[in-house]
Amino acid sequence: MTRLSRIAMAAAIALATFTSAAKAQTPLRIGFSDWPGWTPWQIAVDKGWFKQAGVDVDMQWFDYSASLDAFSAGKLDGDFVANGDALAIGASGAKNVMILLTDYSDGNDIIVAKPGIDSIKQLAGQKVGIEVGLVEHLLLDHALKENGMPVSSVTLVNTVTNNTPQVLASGSVAAIGAWQPVAGQAMMQLPGAHPIYTSAQAPGLIFDGLIVSPESLKEHPQEWAKVIQIWYRILAYYNNPKTHADALAIMAARDGVSPAMYTHYVKGTHLLSRAEAEKAFQKSDEISSIYGSDMNADSFNVSNGVYKTPQNISDYIDPSLFLATK
Repeated sequence: MTRLSRIAMAAAIALATFTSAAKAQTPLRIGFSDWPGWTPWQIAVDKGWFKQAGVDVDMQWFDYSASLDAFSAGKLDGDFVANGDALAIGASGAKNVMILLTDYSDGNDIIVAKPGIDSIKQLAGQKVGIEVGLVEHLLLDHALKENGMPVSSVTLVNTVTNNTPQVLASGSVAAIGAWQPVAGQAMMQLPGAHPIYTSAQAPGLIFDGLIVSPESLKEHPQEWAKVIQIWYRILAYYNNPKTHADALAIMAARDGVSPAMYTHYVKGTHLLSRAEAEKAFQKSDEISSIYGSDMNADSFNVSNGVYKTPQNISDYIDPSLFLATK
């Protein structure tokens, strides 16, 4: 080997080492938004728990649909999403894997109606403001089917979820679909507005959790495992009577509301214990399983033109790191 070849080889090795080190030093970019199952992550940010665990994480706050766009554009390595939305962005090319289940919606996803509309059946022939193709659309679809009504019995007005309070208050629609705290804001803006259907009537219809890109998962499995471990530190802090008030204050501040108001929001989100998450990761066709819930969401997405081709559900779920952190 010539001296020039040795220099070239040494340079190549140095470049590879530098690239590897740069990858290791790049923070995991994770999006989260104003859902009570995700705002607890602000506790880890405020307490410095990522640094303590030895993992470099950049938690980025978004309006929910904007976080989906950012993940789809490769600007995030991970994002907290509803399971049906994970399928939707995956079918569009943003492949992802759910590695952690944080909660299921237990009343915080709500169809809110104007005064005078007291049931789903009364929505027949009415306009409903909803973010078409996202989770509230899934909830409305489920509610209509439970009441023996086709989706065509209502007129959907495509509305970004964060804008639904203003749309309901304007009188241009009879009802809207929104999650908390947006649903609560809608009821405050229009006196007499009230829930006519919630996710508490369909537990497991909407699971929430952390999705990551397959590339990031392959490159940083140890880092993602630490993120999962931090989640259970957060839950312990939230569930501890001695620290619960502080946890709630941090979550409320992240959402810009009072702790008293946030207590109301949290009641409609069932935060999953480790044992409950493990059970939900077991394969089943029932919506109490993430697999069954995904199958239901996949059917909805195809039926409503969110995407054309049914997805392979197993490609979107990987509990291996979760199970390894027990």
